[in-house]
Amino acid sequence: MNILVQMFPIALAGTTPIVIAALGGLFSERSGIVNIGLEGIMMVGGFAAASIIVVLEPVTPLAGWIGLGVGILAGIVFSMLHAFASINLKSEQVVSGTALNILAGGLTVYLCQIFFNQQRTSSFQTGVLKVTVPLLNRIPILGPAVFTEIYPTFYIALALVAFTWFVVYKTPFGLRLRACGENPQAAASMGINVFWMRYIGVGASGALAGLAGATMVLTQDIQYTIGSVHGTGFIALASLIFGKWNPWGVLGAGFFFGFAQTLSYYAKDIPFLSSVPTDVFYVLPYVLTIVALIVFSGKSVGPKAAGEIYDAGKR
Repeated sequence: MNILVQMFPIALAGTTPIVIAALGGLFSERSGIVNIGLEGIMMVGGFAAASIIVVLEPVTPLAGWIGLGVGILAGIVFSMLHAFASINLKSEQVVSGTALNILAGGLTVYLCQIFFNQQRTSSFQTGVLKVTVPLLNRIPILGPAVFTEIYPTFYIALALVAFTWFVVYKTPFGLRLRACGENPQAAASMGINVFWMRYIGVGASGALAGLAGATMVLTQDIQYTIGSVHGTGFIALASLIFGKWNPWGVLGAGFFFGFAQTLSYYAKDIPFLSSVPTDVFYVLPYVLTIVALIVFSGKSVGPKAAGEIYDAGKR
């Protein structure tokens, strides 16, 4: 039980960027645009956040929060490349998203070389600080695990799950967004501007993926490097499929992959796992990602028009 309580804070820190990025993918795919570029957008968001906190950390204690905001803005701007290519130029969405991932790696390293004279940002000291929730931290078992020394970005992720569910399923905007992802021609016949709805979906995807990248760098690292995100964007895509394009399903899948990542740190302290080589647990999250995609991709039914090029003249 003690090991489980110790694992929780680290697992929640690993879960947070997965859930936030997957919610971004949900907005995009619900609008009809597949966003394979979550990984690249996370890299750009993480780089932007790390860069701004290096500058502002000596000046203001709010540098970490400003960094998160800058990560969101950088994610929106970078995602517009995917939106323009997929919506206006009607390019293949998977190819466009893959191009974003490739571009992000080279672009962030290039900018690091320009601004910091090395292939990474300079180090920062604090990032986003952990918090303890008064009173709730006294709850037996649950208090130490969930409310003691936890990054506040985890609570932001939970709020975003609830907000996404409400927006997508309980508002007229959400209905229009889902209509564009299911049958854009029918949506257009009802007066919905499919192009703008898809731009909004991809923009929301970029905002959340940028926030996820910023969160990951500012809570799990002391600087941005090309390996800071290390495949989390693809794990987020798997969580989206695993969660059946539903915010609450995404939360559950995020917990699953987050705890799978954390297991590598504590496997040696668990008697029946201590004899297994540690390297097995390092690759476990990525193996589980592949397994989840294979098992659930055929059973999970996503938005019908996701990935399809919208032709306004088609009925």
